[in-house]
Amino acid sequence: MGSGLFKPCVHPDFRVVFSKMSFGDKIGFLFVHAFDKRNLWHKMPVLIGLLYLNTRRTLLEKYNLLAVGSSHGALIDPKDQFMYRTGDGKYNDPDNAEAGSQYTFFGRNMKPVDQEYELMSPDPFVVATKLLARREYKDTGKQFNILAAAWIQFMVHDWMDHMEDTKQIEITAPNEVANKCPLKSFKFYATKELPTNSDGTIKTGYYNVRTAWWDGSAIYGNNDKKAEKLRTYVDGKLVIGDDGLLLHEENGVALLGDVRNSWVGVSILQALFVKEHNAVCDAIKVHTIDWTVELLKTKTMRAGMRANWYGLLGKKIKDTFGHIGGPALGGLVGLKKPINHGVPYSLTEEFTSVYRMHSLLPSTLKLRDPTGQPDANNSPPYLKDVDIGELVGLKGEGQLSKIGFEMEILSMGYQACGALELWNYPSFFRDLIPQNLDGTNRSDRIDLAALEEIGREVYRGTMSSGEDYF
Repeated sequence: MGSGLFKPCVHPDFRVVFSKMSFGDKIGFLFVHAFDKRNLWHKMPVLIGLLYLNTRRTLLEKYNLLAVGSSHGALIDPKDQFMYRTGDGKYNDPDNAEAGSQYTFFGRNMKPVDQEYELMSPDPFVVATKLLARREYKDTGKQFNILAAAWIQFMVHDWMDHMEDTKQIEITAPNEVANKCPLKSFKFYATKELPTNSDGTIKTGYYNVRTAWWDGSAIYGNNDKKAEKLRTYVDGKLVIGDDGLLLHEENGVALLGDVRNSWVGVSILQALFVKEHNAVCDAIKVHTIDWTVELLKTKTMRAGMRANWYGLLGKKIKDTFGHIGGPALGGLVGLKKPINHGVPYSLTEEFTSVYRMHSLLPSTLKLRDPTGQPDANNSPPYLKDVDIGELVGLKGEGQLSKIGFEMEILSMGYQACGALELWNYPSFFRDLIPQNLDGTNRSDRIDLAALEEIGREVYRGTMSSGEDYF
């Protein structure tokens, strides 16, 4: 199939990769591309929607998974194989011990492009002020509550954070918006760029200081040293305060897991999962077939998620006979070996650049009384509003001890979170105290909205101070 014939149907950004595709992949690309241009996939009958999603995933697996560094880990002698994940995330993949572990490279979905002269165009302060800054708070109604917003950050603390360089960069707000910016300028640490020592086209990359697997490192930490501090060494349990909240060091930093750039929403979920660990140490909670379908609420997405989990044969067959066939018939869960399409497991720079959802946080938290009589709508009685800016970082940990576990988690559950829309970015994030890896405060404040905009512009996750808030 000549690429020239279909050139008018293909966006200019995709013409080069389209010309290299096989005949079948070109047909699939045109099918997906036609739906994308018209924003149709979620409006179609479920079977057509599933065909679209499967075709898109197949194309992405073939053309948009790029290894950074070596594509194969060191060979493992069978007699030396670990039968468990180590503290720093090794051996989640028994055929590639290093994959997804602490201090391994973020992957890529596209080849890096030199953005040195594009970094400040458009100016991140201008974008943050004119497009992001909250004008009037908008929430999600009955779809998502604040617990859901906290859960997203809780997951990010499990997945990713860039290794920082020792040098700082300073940016200054231009005159046109300076009087509307809480900070006229601020400093931050760039991400440390490292050689990949690979024969491939990607010569440099960036380390993830967290374990990229969804392995509970937000609770257990990213290495053995951290994990050891959390253990009671009695019945496999973890330490927790008598009040149901996390225990803290003398400097106010929580003992538990990943404590950098946090707020009380994450802290309360960490405490909740410690309780869960201590109650049922071998329990695993299902996520994709419950959470993701509630996030997007389409019949096609529900069918797709269940097919991922159970396969086309369905739940009854899998529950009765176990995993049968490959990923199509039996699902992705239960395969004897992971299918990584020739690229070691990792999270990608592009994922970290766009996975920013700070607008989910409202400006205030409406505290409710867990001991009071419910009102006509069956809601616990309202007590007062608390500025969520006061619930961020070490200051927030102090406030949480006054609010208590039950009141905090109940209040978050009864309040809708913010909508992911323009002009809905919380103002308290534009004058923020960032933290070090050990959870201690830094001296230089940042404008997180402007910082994130820089990261989005360069598609390389350059600003590690910001990505782990949401």
